Amino acid sequence: MNTLLVILLVAAMIATVVALVRGIVSFLQSASADVHGDGPSAAQLKSNRMMQMRIFYQALAILIVVVILFAAGRT
Repeated sequence: MNTLLVILLVAAMIATVVALVRGIVSFLQSASADVHGDGPSAAQLKSNRMMQMRIFYQALAILIVVVILFAAGRT
């Protein structure tokens, strides 16, 4: 059980980093593009979506850590 939780934690941490890097890259692409005032660009929308996913993966990783600590405390 603990091994599975550790694997899930590592996967959530990797997903967090990937979403962060993709969000930063999208942000940099939208920052370098011209803004025409026609609403958010595709790069800006992608950046927002990636940052939302980062927050989700971070919360998931924290939840897994809580479960691991709870399981360790019961042993």
